[in-house]
Amino acid sequence: MKYYFTLVSLFCVVVGWAQQRDSRIREYLPPVKILWQSCDIPGINNLLQQGNGQSELAIGDLCILKSTEKEQASVLLDFGREIQGGIQFVTGMSPSHQPVAVRVRFGESASEAMCDIDGHNGASNDHAMRDFTLQLPWLGVAEAGNSGFRFARIDLLDKSAELHLKEIRAISIYRDLEYKGSFSCNDERLNEIWKTGAYTVHLNMQEYLWDGIKRDRLVWVGDLHPEVMTVSSVFGYNEVVPKSLDLIRDITPLPQWMNGISSYSLWWLLIQRDWYKYQGDFNYLKAQQKYLTGLLELLLTKINEKGVEQLDGFRFLDWPSSENAEAVHAGLQSLMVQAFDAGVELCSILDEEALAARCKSAAQLSRKAGQYLNPAGTKQAAALMAISGLMVPGKVNDMYISVGGAKGFSTFYGYYMLRAMALAGNYKGALDIIRTYWGAMLDLGATTFWEDFDMDWLPDAARIDSLVPVGKKDIHRDYGKFCYQGYRHSFCHGWASGPTAWLSEFILGVHVVEPGCRVVRIIPELGDLQWVEGTFPTPHGVIKIRHERDANGKVKSSIDAPEEIVIIKE
Repeated sequence: MKYYFTLVSLFCVVVGWAQQRDSRIREYLPPVKILWQSCDIPGINNLLQQGNGQSELAIGDLCILKSTEKEQASVLLDFGREIQGGIQFVTGMSPSHQPVAVRVRFGESASEAMCDIDGHNGASNDHAMRDFTLQLPWLGVAEAGNSGFRFARIDLLDKSAELHLKEIRAISIYRDLEYKGSFSCNDERLNEIWKTGAYTVHLNMQEYLWDGIKRDRLVWVGDLHPEVMTVSSVFGYNEVVPKSLDLIRDITPLPQWMNGISSYSLWWLLIQRDWYKYQGDFNYLKAQQKYLTGLLELLLTKINEKGVEQLDGFRFLDWPSSENAEAVHAGLQSLMVQAFDAGVELCSILDEEALAARCKSAAQLSRKAGQYLNPAGTKQAAALMAISGLMVPGKVNDMYISVGGAKGFSTFYGYYMLRAMALAGNYKGALDIIRTYWGAMLDLGATTFWEDFDMDWLPDAARIDSLVPVGKKDIHRDYGKFCYQGYRHSFCHGWASGPTAWLSEFILGVHVVEPGCRVVRIIPELGDLQWVEGTFPTPHGVIKIRHERDANGKVKSSIDAPEEIVIIKE
C-alpha cells in the first residue's frame, strides 16, 4: 500500500497536478436559540443539543417538521455569533424514503434570514449564496452553503411531507490561529470592542484576506490597511497578508490602479511599509522591488509642477465622503504625501537612493501644496491631513474630529480619525468615541463590526438578534447607501476593526521603531483608564505589558520582552 501511494504521488508530480491544501479548519455549532417557528414543531428544542454529525438507526430525540397542503413548517435558528461557512443537516427515517426539499436562508441579522430577494430590500445572492433550496436524504447527512451568517431560516418546501431531523449545525470555517496579542483594562466595554474587532478580521482571514464574509469576498487593497494593522496587533505574521498583497499586485499590471481605484495603489505602498516595519521580512520586501519602484515612478507623474495631486481612475476615500469632491481631493493629496514618504523609507532600504531622493522632493512639494487645502467639513479628509502633516493635529481635533463626538465617523476611516485624535493628545476623547460608536453596534446585538454605521440610525432601532417589533426600525433593512443598501449591507467587514489596532498601539502604547520590532517604544496613554495590560506579537516572541495608575495619578509600567527586542520606555 505504501508503494502504491508513492507511485500516485510521483504520477501527480510528473503530470503536473497541483495539490492545494486548505489552510482552514471546520467547527460544528448547534443553534443556541429558536427565534421563531411557523407552527407547532414536535421536538424542536432537540435541535439545540450538541450533536455528532452521524445519522443513526435508533434515534430518540428528533425534531419533526410537517407540512400540509396549506401549511408550511419553518423555523428560524440563532447560532449565537457571526460565522463564515455553511450548514449541516442530519436526518432520520422520515415516512417517505424520498429526498425532502428545504429552503435555506442565511442572515447576518434575524430579519435578513426572514426576507425574500425582492429587488427592493437589498437582499441578494451576490458573492455568496444566502438563499437556496436543498434536497435532504433519508437517514443521511447533507451539507451546503458558503456565506457569512449568524441566523438561518429553514422551510420545508414539499407539501404533505414530513422531515425527521436529528441535527442542524452551522459549519464554521476559519484559520485556527492563536490570539497572540491581547488587551484588557478596567473598562469591559473597551475589552469587548477590542475582541470583536479581532474576531471580525479573523473571520475575513480565509484563503485570502477578504473585505467581508457575506458580500465583498474580494481583496480590496485599500480596505486591507486597517485589517493588516489588526493582524499585526493580534496574530503577528500570517501568510494571508503577503498572499493577498501579491494577488492584487499580480492582477494589476502598471499603469493600472489596484481595484481600479488610484488611492488603493497608494494604500498598497503604505501596507508594504507597515508590514515590513512590523515583520522585518527583507526577502519579501525585496520581491516587491520591481513593482514598488514602478508604482512610485507612476505616482511621480501624477503631481503637477506645484505638487498638486492629479490622480485619475476612481477617486475615492470611503463611501460616506465619496460625494464630496473637495474632501476627496484633500484626502488624496494627503495620501500622496504619505505614499512619497513611504517611498523614501522603502527605497532607502532597497538601495534605490536616486528614486528615494526624488520621492523626498515630491513629498516636500506635495506637502507644501496640500497646506492650502480644505477638508470640506469631513472628518475623513481632516484625519488624513493631520496624519500627513498638512494640518496641525490639535486644530484638526478641535475643528473637525471631536466636533459632535461620534457623529460623522465611519467604520473604515474611523481608524484614521482615532489616529489623528491621538496625534492631538486627545486619548480620552478617542476612548469615548470608541465606546459610543463601535459600542453602539454591540448594543444592537452585533458580534462583528459592520461595513458602515451612522449614529443617526440609532433612535428606535431594534436589535439585530430578534425579530423587529412593531414600531421599531429594522436597522439592517432600512439603512445603508451606495453599494450596501438594506440587507446587502455587510455586518462583518474587516475595515471596521480599527479600534483593536488603535488600542494596542496608543493605549497599551506599543510603537514599533525599527523593522521587525527590533526596537519598540512603549508610551502608555491611559486616558480615563486606571489600568491596562496586554500582549503584543513580534517576530521574536510576545511582549507582555501592564500599566497602572497609582494613587497620585502616576502611571507605573511592567514590561517583559524577548531579549532580541530593545525596549524604550517613555
